Amino acid sequence: MRDSIMFQEDAYVVLETNQPEQILTPEELLEKLKAVLSQRQDDLPRDVQKFTALQEQAQYLMETSCELDVGPEGYLQWYVVRLEK
Repeated sequence: MRDSIMFQEDAYVVLETNQPEQILTPEELLEKLKAVLSQRQDDLPRDVQKFTALQEQAQYLMETSCELDVGPEGYLQWYVVRLEK
C-alpha cells in the first residue's frame, strides 16, 4: 500500500539563474511559473502547448516537470520538499 505522505507537497526548492535558492509554497511556485510562461507564450515547450490557459500550463509544469528551459544563459528548476518528517 502506498503511503499518502509521499505525495504531499509542503514546499518547493527553486533554483534560478543568478538568484539565491528559494523555498516557495505550491501557490507561490504556481504564480512564478505563470509569470514566466506569460512572457513565453510564443515559445512554450511542446507538451505545454496543448493547454491554452496560463493556469493550466503552469499547473501542468508544476505537476509533471522539475525544470523549464529559459534560454541558453538561464535555468529554472524546482523540487518538492517535505518540511516535516
